Amino acid sequence: MMEIVDAIILGIIQGLTEFLPVSSSGHLEIGREILNADLLATENLLFTIVLHFATALSTIIIFKDDIIKLLKGSISNSINENHKYLFKIIISMIPAVFIGLFYEKEIEVLFTGNITLVGSMLIITGILLLLTKISKEKKLSISYFHSFIIGISQAIAMIPGISRSGATICTALLLGNNKKQTAKFSFLIVIPLIFGKIIKDLFSNNIVFDNIQYSIYIFGFLSAFLTGIFACRLMLKIVKNNSLSVFSAYCIILGSISIIIASQ
Repeated sequence: MMEIVDAIILGIIQGLTEFLPVSSSGHLEIGREILNADLLATENLLFTIVLHFATALSTIIIFKDDIIKLLKGSISNSINENHKYLFKIIISMIPAVFIGLFYEKEIEVLFTGNITLVGSMLIITGILLLLTKISKEKKLSISYFHSFIIGISQAIAMIPGISRSGATICTALLLGNNKKQTAKFSFLIVIPLIFGKIIKDLFSNNIVFDNIQYSIYIFGFLSAFLTGIFACRLMLKIVKNNSLSVFSAYCIILGSISIIIASQ
């Protein structure tokens, strides 16, 4: 049975790794194995939903001015930059929505404590982060085509161990896009996907709300939310300073250790 301390630790892991380029899903899989934080499948799903809602809310708080500007600007009848930006967000969502709708069962199989898979994907994430060190910023604006390519990298990041923020930001930077725009776009495109997945899961028959330990979910939410705000702000600075490669060694080392432990 999961304890409050375990919930806080997993919340902190989610808050940090959702934004930092080190894979939140991979760390949660490793964290559950280390803590032996066993939950029933229905409880595990609900706890995951709570943590993802917390980090989505963190993103909204950080980018509230940008989100309000986009929503207000989209009310206009004439096509403007806000409409174009929203359309780019929609385009980026297509690959992940497609995978989520048609390959949900195959994706779920990956989240069964397969630490060897997580470790391998963390190493790939580390290599991808290292590539940003040699990329040259062309300060391009994110195009519709680039939005789709970034969306593909976001869909690939459904695999535990591949960092979503790392994959999308690295892809955008390697395509030559502006650093500031890249970070903002990467964090904004995941918000509708998270809420879509939350709604889908809540209306599924996989969650049972009987005998819920509310304290676990409350502490998990708060730790993920507060840590998420800190990590999001930190990540914006990291991208601005082109320092993504500092996480490369961490991902490669953690991935290697995970594979070694899993093989024993």
